[in-house]
Amino acid sequence: MCCFFCNRRIILFAMDIKAYLNRIGIEKTREPSLQFLTELQSRHFLSIPFEDLDIPDRNRIELDLEKIYNKIIPSKRGGFCYELNGLFHWLLTSLGFRVDMLSARVFNSHKNEFGPEYDHMTLLVHLDKDYFVDVGFGDSFRRPIEMPDGEAEDVSGHYRVSKKEDKLFELLKKVENDFSKQYCFTTDPKRLEDYKEMCAFQQDSPSSHFRTRMLCTLATETGRITLSNSSLTITENGIKTKTDFTDENEFYFLLKKHFGIVLEK
Repeated sequence: MCCFFCNRRIILFAMDIKAYLNRIGIEKTREPSLQFLTELQSRHFLSIPFEDLDIPDRNRIELDLEKIYNKIIPSKRGGFCYELNGLFHWLLTSLGFRVDMLSARVFNSHKNEFGPEYDHMTLLVHLDKDYFVDVGFGDSFRRPIEMPDGEAEDVSGHYRVSKKEDKLFELLKKVENDFSKQYCFTTDPKRLEDYKEMCAFQQDSPSSHFRTRMLCTLATETGRITLSNSSLTITENGIKTKTDFTDENEFYFLLKKHFGIVLEK
């Protein structure tokens, strides 16, 4: 059992750090450091998928850490940003890291504007320096980015943090010869409960893209594998192979085959 302070009261959770670490392939704990943080983030990407399979009609996603833990760790599912980064925040804090939840606004390239506050959750880890961390944005940077203007490059791409004004930053990804906006975020610390309204919006609003698809995606050492309700895309060393399908049974077969997730239709 462990304790987590939330909403001005102590709540006991039957959440097991060792089981979480086993889920992401970490054999032993170490003192907080950039090296350990990098290993945790990288292994998280390779082990736990970003998925929105519960939206819109399966199971209500609630920002309750015990429910999120039971879904992702014992049940070996994945989740979307509030679940993945919310639970990762708990793990890092339990391991002795000082971590803040941050509010981010995802960039909509079609509208050429950022979304609303709490559109996305991301994390800031305080070590000898501050490091920007995110395990809940799907195909994104796999290692911490040093603040306030660091960069990271891995098999998923080249990323950069750019300071726009006091406490306001943008995450950029290099596309061809230029950097494109991913999302902006502020460094004011937030609480899990602050995201509840937007978590509900993502599940309920007709304008939410989460309601129009089923998606499951997981990083691999050489790229990524992504399953939607109409296609399977495997990326290896920058080369994408996409296979389309129309049979619903094929989706559930591929979901089990590539992600080990079994869902009822």
